[in-house]
Amino acid sequence: MRRAHTLVAVVTQPDRPAHRGQRLTPPPVKVAALAAGLPVLQPPRLRDPEWPERLRALRADVAVVVAFGQILPQAVLDAPSRGSINIHASLLPRYRGAAPIQWAIIRGETVTGITTFQMDAGMDTGPVLLQAETPIGSDETAGELSERLAPLGAEVILDTLARLDTLTPTAQPTEGATLAPRLKKQDGVLEWTRPARELANLARGCNPWPGASAGALTIWRARAVAGHGAPGTLIAHDRTLAIAAGEGALLPLEVQPPSRRALPWDDYLRGARLAAGAALAVR
Repeated sequence: MRRAHTLVAVVTQPDRPAHRGQRLTPPPVKVAALAAGLPVLQPPRLRDPEWPERLRALRADVAVVVAFGQILPQAVLDAPSRGSINIHASLLPRYRGAAPIQWAIIRGETVTGITTFQMDAGMDTGPVLLQAETPIGSDETAGELSERLAPLGAEVILDTLARLDTLTPTAQPTEGATLAPRLKKQDGVLEWTRPARELANLARGCNPWPGASAGALTIWRARAVAGHGAPGTLIAHDRTLAIAAGEGALLPLEVQPPSRRALPWDDYLRGARLAAGAALAVR
């Protein structure tokens, strides 16, 4: 049976310039916390020496950390009497880092999940408390999977807090550990000499950011299909065109030309007047 918990404060990033005009904009966590009547702290850097003491003064039993965006020093992690627990969107030790959802899809994983763990000074290296698995859909994008993992993460952290007195933290094995660094724009570049299945996974993992780029064209959704030809050239596939890859072919489903909205691949082909044999940007 779950117990009620009292939130003593919400700690989030400072307000930052955003949108047109670069207006100072609060993070969504702050907006939700203030709407719920909760006190909000916004440290520019939790590594600054005064913050561990300010956090200890809250007299919290435990801190729950979700995608905070800063490496937290041990003094901050130890400020609550029972330490700090992180909710991570992978099955640790796989995909430690800032972009576990994206890299799991890019690397072709078919299963992922949520891990709660006791935080230490390393990057997602602390002992595991609970895990929950979920399959990754064959066409699921990083954005779609992120939305689906959010409520699962809420369930797992509630179970973790309810069972905190009886859970035994389990050290993460070193075998199977992988890293998931923050994506860069360059990570989305499609290299046509790679197998089509890998290119389709890249498009899924880079949706909604940074997008999979074929020169100036962004490919948001695509599927691997049979076919062969010079990598990066258009080839006939059923009643449309696909793009030949190093193995098989990539059939785009949704694309976006520069300075235009996203549209179906066939609509793009009609407007661009492309035919079999035409070459897209080859990387």
